[in-house]
Amino acid sequence: MIAYRQRGFVNVYAFIATGVSVGLLLFYAQLIRFLPHIALSSSVNLLAYCLAVVVGMTASMGHVRQRGYTLHILGWFGGIALAFRQVLFVAACIFTLMFVTKDREISRLFLGSYLVILGGVLTVCHAKFPPILVRVLFGENAQSPTLFIGRGGDMEDLDDWISNRGYLGIRPVGFLSEEKPTRAQRAIAPYLGRIDNLEAAIKEHQVRQVVLLEWMTDSRMAERIVELCEQEGCRFLIHNNLDARFARPLIPVQEGGRHFLALQDEPLEDPFNRLAKRSLDIAISLPVVVFIIPPLCVWVWLMQRWQAPGPVFFVRPRGGKNRQEFKMFKFRSMYSAEHDINRQATSADGRIYSFGKFLRRSSLDEFPQFINVLNGSMSVVGPRPHLPQHDADFSLINRAYRVRSLVKPGITGLAQINGFRGEITEPEKLHQRVYWDLYYVTNWSVWMDVQIIIKTAVHVLFPPSSAY
Repeated sequence: MIAYRQRGFVNVYAFIATGVSVGLLLFYAQLIRFLPHIALSSSVNLLAYCLAVVVGMTASMGHVRQRGYTLHILGWFGGIALAFRQVLFVAACIFTLMFVTKDREISRLFLGSYLVILGGVLTVCHAKFPPILVRVLFGENAQSPTLFIGRGGDMEDLDDWISNRGYLGIRPVGFLSEEKPTRAQRAIAPYLGRIDNLEAAIKEHQVRQVVLLEWMTDSRMAERIVELCEQEGCRFLIHNNLDARFARPLIPVQEGGRHFLALQDEPLEDPFNRLAKRSLDIAISLPVVVFIIPPLCVWVWLMQRWQAPGPVFFVRPRGGKNRQEFKMFKFRSMYSAEHDINRQATSADGRIYSFGKFLRRSSLDEFPQFINVLNGSMSVVGPRPHLPQHDADFSLINRAYRVRSLVKPGITGLAQINGFRGEITEPEKLHQRVYWDLYYVTNWSVWMDVQIIIKTAVHVLFPPSSAY
């Protein structure tokens, strides 16, 4: 019920805002007949431009739906920001229409002045109208007196949610608990006694919604609560507090008619997504391997002959997808003398020869990894692979570290473009790197890969201080 109210509120307001935008275009087209400096040809197809406004406003609604819970309290600053965004979307659609249709009849001054006026009108609408719409949609007749059942501590966890849902008609009338509440818990909702008082509390306070604050282990008590809610015609919700119990968000999964909870979402388990990612990998790695790496090898070989003779490539095992090791290629940036490969490189590492420092700082030493991308052991974007010994060490510091191996390792990644690259000198740096790697595993998209690649290219041209 709550989600439908929220969604409906946003959709109704979006419909009204779109109607205002289209109505303003039509009204302004009539008004300029009385203005001396703006002319609009009668041959202009205003219907097409109305459609462009609708498309632009609809496209901008995705952002509104994401932050719909604050729509009713945007105020002037929030209204200006949202209006500016919507005007940009509308302008993009209008000028795209002009370009596609090659419309030379439409007045640019008319469209420009319309967009300016539209920004002002939408700002006023966003700042003033949503609170009025809330009162109309969820007034006295739409109020939903809500009773909570469970521990007072769980009530405190829901305090922000309760206070932020009043505009949808959610009105807390009290809570029932087997424990004596604290003063802070009583401030959230009045304490109405033990759970045995449920039937009396529902009738006395005309409760229309009951929220169970946690999963109940007593199946008979749970069944009794459900029966009373059904008898009295109350909505019944169970607050899923398993996230708090497991200290991490759980992802609902429905498969084969069964419901599960997972520790993370995995979009790259979709074969279509894997195909899209693999296509992007090949499209980037193939030209690099064919056209860039060969001349780069000659240059690196010549510099190595001069400063640090030895093999061109540094090839060592790395941890890959599903914890399977693979041989990763890099241009050798250290002297070829025997040294501890498990020791991380530092900013003043004596093992690195002069040209090797340039290779590392410019990330050119990573280019041979496009061979790994082409043969399928790596991806252009993904968690950075580490030496097997480092994998073992890091997994002792961060218990979620191994989850990174659910996807292929990458030449670059979300952690790297956020500044977490190079030597790991303290646990916090590792935790931050793992956080961004796991965010990537859970939220992957082709667009995310493209953004990371673009930002990595910028880092190659302007290396950060952590590049050594």
